[in-house]
Amino acid sequence: MRVTKRTNIAMRVLMYCAANPDRLVTKHEIAERCNASENHLAQVINQLAQLSFLHTQRGRNGGLELGRPAGEIVIGDVFRALEQPVPLAECFADVDNTCPLTEACRLRDALNKAANAFYESLDLITLDSLVCDNPALLEIISPVGCTVRRRPGTLVNAGAID
Repeated sequence: MRVTKRTNIAMRVLMYCAANPDRLVTKHEIAERCNASENHLAQVINQLAQLSFLHTQRGRNGGLELGRPAGEIVIGDVFRALEQPVPLAECFADVDNTCPLTEACRLRDALNKAANAFYESLDLITLDSLVCDNPALLEIISPVGCTVRRRPGTLVNAGAID
């Protein structure tokens, strides 16, 4: 199974927000720190907000944050929401399926079971478990000396990780 670029970027966005829980983050800073284009980010952020994984705030002091605590965001749910619309194989597609073997093919059932096992394994992981106690990730996401805005507009040094 291959994860789509959209899901890959979505996980970067969610981890970035989880690593910066006390403030609104911007699309621009995520793009810089997570090596993603702002165009792709805009689409992914919009979808994550529609799915209630993110909360966005417009305006001069706007930005984004998690839509719920990181411990309540199950990675399996994120992957299902973003990946399941993409058919695993042609025979899973409702419209474009031209395979003559679909009705008798046992491979389809095997692939379906494998995909379900994949999602079930991700159901055991929360966003918090990916970020919490991960100093290497936090160093990448919040480099020392980087000054960032807290939600009310005050400044804080992002390198001061407790």
